[in-house]
Amino acid sequence: TTGRSRRCGWFDAVAVRRAAQINSFSGLCITKLDVLDGLETIKICVGYRLHGQSLDSLPIDIEQFQDCEPVYEEFPGWHESTEKIQLVDVLPKHAKKYLERIEALVGVPIYMISSGPDRSDVAIIKHPFTE
Repeated sequence: TTGRSRRCGWFDAVAVRRAAQINSFSGLCITKLDVLDGLETIKICVGYRLHGQSLDSLPIDIEQFQDCEPVYEEFPGWHESTEKIQLVDVLPKHAKKYLERIEALVGVPIYMISSGPDRSDVAIIKHPFTE
Protein backbone atom coordinates (compact mmCIF):
# COMPACT_ATOMS: atom_id res chain seq x y z
CA THR A 1 0.00 0.00 0.00
CA THR A 2 1.05 3.60 -0.55
CA GLY A 3 0.27 4.95 2.91
CA ARG A 4 -2.09 7.59 1.51
CA SER A 5 -5.33 8.13 3.39
CA ARG A 6 -8.19 6.05 2.00
CA ARG A 7 -11.05 8.19 0.71
CA CYS A 8 -14.25 7.28 -1.05
CA GLY A 9 -17.49 8.77 -2.30
CA TRP A 10 -20.99 7.35 -2.41
CA PHE A 11 -21.50 4.38 -4.72
CA ASP A 12 -22.93 5.45 -8.09
CA ALA A 13 -25.13 2.53 -9.15
CA VAL A 14 -26.21 4.34 -12.33
CA ALA A 15 -22.65 4.69 -13.64
CA VAL A 16 -21.69 1.14 -12.62
CA ARG A 17 -24.85 -0.31 -14.21
CA ARG A 18 -23.93 1.47 -17.47
CA ALA A 19 -20.36 0.17 -17.23
CA ALA A 20 -21.74 -3.35 -16.78
CA GLN A 21 -23.93 -2.94 -19.87
CA ILE A 22 -21.07 -1.66 -22.01
CA ASN A 23 -18.36 -4.03 -20.77
CA SER A 24 -20.43 -7.15 -20.03
CA PHE A 25 -18.55 -7.92 -16.83
CA SER A 26 -19.92 -10.78 -14.78
CA GLY A 27 -19.05 -9.72 -11.23
CA LEU A 28 -18.23 -6.75 -9.03
CA CYS A 29 -15.42 -6.21 -6.57
CA ILE A 30 -16.51 -3.76 -3.88
CA THR A 31 -13.53 -2.03 -2.31
CA LYS A 32 -13.06 0.01 0.87
CA LEU A 33 -16.18 -1.33 2.61
CA ASP A 34 -14.49 -0.66 5.96
CA VAL A 35 -14.31 3.08 5.17
CA LEU A 36 -18.09 3.14 5.75
CA ASP A 37 -17.82 1.67 9.27
CA GLY A 38 -19.31 3.97 11.90
CA LEU A 39 -21.33 6.17 9.54
CA GLU A 40 -24.91 6.79 10.64
CA THR A 41 -26.22 6.87 7.07
CA ILE A 42 -24.85 5.46 3.82
CA LYS A 43 -26.01 6.55 0.39
CA ILE A 44 -26.19 4.98 -3.05
CA CYS A 45 -26.73 7.13 -6.14
CA VAL A 46 -29.76 5.67 -7.94
CA GLY A 47 -30.40 8.43 -10.48
CA TYR A 48 -29.76 12.02 -11.40
CA ARG A 49 -31.75 15.22 -11.68
CA LEU A 50 -30.98 17.47 -14.64
CA HIS A 51 -32.72 20.86 -14.74
CA GLY A 52 -35.60 19.45 -12.67
CA GLN A 53 -35.99 16.30 -14.79
CA SER A 54 -35.34 12.87 -13.24
CA LEU A 55 -32.92 10.58 -15.08
CA ASP A 56 -32.38 6.90 -14.30
CA SER A 57 -29.38 6.66 -16.64
CA LEU A 58 -26.38 8.75 -17.57
CA PRO A 59 -27.22 11.70 -19.83
CA ILE A 60 -26.53 11.11 -23.52
CA ASP A 61 -24.49 14.32 -23.76
CA ILE A 62 -21.60 13.95 -21.33
CA GLU A 63 -21.33 17.74 -21.06
CA GLN A 64 -24.74 17.69 -19.34
CA PHE A 65 -23.31 15.48 -16.62
CA GLN A 66 -21.70 18.46 -14.89
CA ASP A 67 -25.20 19.91 -14.39
CA CYS A 68 -26.64 16.70 -12.93
CA GLU A 69 -27.44 16.36 -9.25
CA PRO A 70 -27.29 12.85 -7.76
CA VAL A 71 -30.44 11.25 -6.39
CA TYR A 72 -29.64 9.04 -3.40
CA GLU A 73 -31.22 6.16 -1.55
CA GLU A 74 -30.21 6.22 2.10
CA PHE A 75 -29.43 3.20 4.23
CA PRO A 76 -28.70 2.85 7.92
CA GLY A 77 -25.02 2.51 8.65
CA TRP A 78 -23.34 0.06 10.99
CA HIS A 79 -21.10 0.50 14.01
CA GLU A 80 -19.39 -2.88 13.89
CA SER A 81 -16.02 -3.10 12.17
CA THR A 82 -15.82 -4.75 8.77
CA GLU A 83 -12.05 -4.39 8.58
CA LYS A 84 -10.19 -7.58 7.73
CA ILE A 85 -13.42 -9.60 7.39
CA GLN A 86 -12.86 -12.45 4.96
CA LEU A 87 -16.28 -14.12 5.21
CA VAL A 88 -19.50 -12.46 4.05
CA ASP A 89 -21.50 -14.33 6.71
CA VAL A 90 -19.90 -12.29 9.50
CA LEU A 91 -20.59 -8.86 7.97
CA PRO A 92 -22.94 -6.59 9.92
CA LYS A 93 -26.62 -6.91 8.92
CA HIS A 94 -26.80 -3.41 7.45
CA ALA A 95 -23.60 -3.94 5.46
CA LYS A 96 -25.15 -7.06 3.90
CA LYS A 97 -28.32 -5.11 3.00
CA TYR A 98 -26.21 -2.36 1.44
CA LEU A 99 -24.32 -4.89 -0.69
CA GLU A 100 -27.52 -6.70 -1.69
CA ARG A 101 -28.99 -3.39 -2.86
CA ILE A 102 -25.90 -2.68 -4.97
CA GLU A 103 -26.28 -6.08 -6.65
CA ALA A 104 -29.97 -5.41 -7.36
CA LEU A 105 -29.36 -1.92 -8.76
CA VAL A 106 -26.42 -2.89 -10.95
CA GLY A 107 -27.78 -6.28 -12.01
CA VAL A 108 -24.42 -7.98 -11.46
CA PRO A 109 -23.41 -10.16 -8.48
CA ILE A 110 -20.63 -9.19 -6.11
CA TYR A 111 -17.68 -11.59 -6.38
CA MET A 112 -15.25 -9.96 -3.96
CA ILE A 113 -15.29 -7.44 -1.10
CA SER A 114 -12.19 -5.73 0.22
CA SER A 115 -12.41 -4.50 3.77
CA GLY A 116 -9.07 -3.07 4.72
CA PRO A 117 -5.87 -1.56 3.40
CA ASP A 118 -3.99 -4.86 3.13
CA ARG A 119 -4.18 -7.05 0.04
CA SER A 120 -5.27 -9.99 2.18
CA ASP A 121 -8.32 -8.12 3.54
CA VAL A 122 -10.65 -9.66 0.96
CA ALA A 123 -13.77 -11.79 1.14
CA ILE A 124 -14.05 -13.90 -2.01
CA ILE A 125 -17.65 -14.84 -2.72
CA LYS A 126 -16.95 -16.31 -6.15
CA HIS A 127 -13.51 -16.51 -7.67
CA PRO A 128 -13.56 -14.27 -10.76
CA PHE A 129 -11.51 -16.66 -12.89
CA THR A 130 -13.51 -19.84 -12.38
CA GLU A 131 -16.82 -20.85 -13.89
